[in-house]
Order: sequence, then structure tokens, then C-alpha cells
Amino acid sequence: MNTSPTLKSIQAQVDDWITTFGVRYFSELTNMAILTEEVGELARIMARRYGDQSEKKSDRQANL
Repeated sequence: MNTSPTLKSIQAQVDDWITTFGVRYFSELTNMAILTEEVGELARIMARRYGDQSEKKSDRQANL
């Protein structure tokens, strides 16, 4: 028997939490900007670790 929660049930839990605690959803623009920023950080680390760019000392500690 599958006991894993469905995406729909998880979305309902998140919506209930947001409604209960009075916070709001971010706008589509904000979500896109945050996602783009995170993807950019990942791309920078990958380009330095696996690509042609040299790795910075600060990036050596990054855990993908």
C-alpha cells in the first residue's frame, strides 16, 4: 500500500499553514527571481568545479 503523500495533499498542507499563520504567497515575479538566483549559484559552482573556470577557495566548501 502506498503511504507516500500526494502532491495535492502536500499543497493543501502548505496552504493551510499559510492561511493559519497569516503569511502570504510570493508573487510570480518574486518566485521566478528567487529560482533564477538559486539556479545561477548552482551554475557558477558547476562551471568552476566541472567546467573550464578555476574554482575559488570559497566554492570548495560548497556542497551540491
